[in-house]
Amino acid sequence: MSIADNLIRPDRGQDAIAIHLVNKDTFESFAKALSGPQRAALSAQKFAGGGYQTGIVPDGESWFAVGGVADPAELSSWCLARLAETLPEGTYRLHGRQPGPAMHGWQTAQYTFERYKKDEEAEGPRVLLTEDVAKIDLAIAEAVATGLVADMVNTPAEDMGPAAIEAEAERMAKAHNADLNVIRGDSLETGYPMIHAVGRAADRKHAPRLVHFTWGSADHPRVAIVGKGVSFDSGGLDVKSAAGMKLMKKDMGGAAHALALAELIMKAGLKVYLHCLVPTVENAISGNAFRPGDILNSRKGLTVEIGNTDAEGRLILGDALTLASESDPELIIDFATLTGAARVAVGPDLPALFTRRDQTADQLIAAGRAHDDEPWRLPIHDAYAEWLKSDLADLNNAHGNSFAGASVAASFLDRFVGEDIDWAHFDTFAWRPFAKPGRPKGGGALGLRAAFHMLRGRYG
Repeated sequence: MSIADNLIRPDRGQDAIAIHLVNKDTFESFAKALSGPQRAALSAQKFAGGGYQTGIVPDGESWFAVGGVADPAELSSWCLARLAETLPEGTYRLHGRQPGPAMHGWQTAQYTFERYKKDEEAEGPRVLLTEDVAKIDLAIAEAVATGLVADMVNTPAEDMGPAAIEAEAERMAKAHNADLNVIRGDSLETGYPMIHAVGRAADRKHAPRLVHFTWGSADHPRVAIVGKGVSFDSGGLDVKSAAGMKLMKKDMGGAAHALALAELIMKAGLKVYLHCLVPTVENAISGNAFRPGDILNSRKGLTVEIGNTDAEGRLILGDALTLASESDPELIIDFATLTGAARVAVGPDLPALFTRRDQTADQLIAAGRAHDDEPWRLPIHDAYAEWLKSDLADLNNAHGNSFAGASVAASFLDRFVGEDIDWAHFDTFAWRPFAKPGRPKGGGALGLRAAFHMLRGRYG
């Protein structure tokens, strides 16, 4: 993993550099207790207690660090992230309190992606101590899961195709004694015709597949996690522009989220019977690519007219959601980099959330808000489902106007989820276009912690 699993350690009284937290309101009183040379050192660094400011203060033959936060008494996930990015290699402890939620940003701030290029100037690890020993394993697991999403999304499509996504699922299944099943290539044609149609144009190396595994006791409530795994999206015959295609290695971000969430569930030992499903394809262009105007069968039995081959993610999810529904789970959660419309609506920082039940939405939003990963709910509006009508098939995969694209896509998926099943759909970006403390530019987990902590609340 690209986030080390030893950045948070138990505080046994070992030597460590102190970190003092202040804000603009408390900095003046803090500075009055310092010596003249110490105040001068902070002044030279232009430290005034502002958010994400860091300072180093000499203290005899040693030194301590000062960090600016919004509220020293109420830490968020990101309060220590800038410190973890800028402080020298070493071991640290917070002065006068425990880091709590800030353990997350301390770790994610030290994420590196060095598969293709090593940073020779990178600092060594910054280790943070805590007396909350019982919280360490969970904090590490969440950070590692976040790093897994970033690693998978950052990896180019040639090295993160359907086979590589399958390999990641296989690693997890072996590590946690889950039962793995994979259906590949032309074997998909009868049972999963939409997955097959979208993926059939790819080279054999990137042949489509449905990867799914189960874990846990069958006596526990069944929960299905589904992730869109389009390893690269050319748009198909409705080909994208060069600019539109540039980031399409990230179109498997839903699969990365689903796998990371599944591993968090297994590591935490939640009392569920987990079914994780990842339909994974490359939406390529060749002589046997599916076409605009084609009518596809589906596992559900519905026929789908293709209005746009670039609306392929909802097709592969349709077959996977149908399979997930067949075992009548108590809850289905899916993740997908599904629509540009969601980004227009809520921007890059918020995953768009759709649910059938208000209670489920409330729980996901509350869990996200509590862990600095808040989703924003958008509607599944019945009237918009009419825009998916087809003259020739049961429904079309794309509507003919530019309105409410994320809601219309969610309405399409809703047709493939079993009746009365509790269902939540994250239309996530899986990408951070701008770096923030603890959140580097590139692949990013958006909605992962909200979903995990909601599930902990229900099944922990």
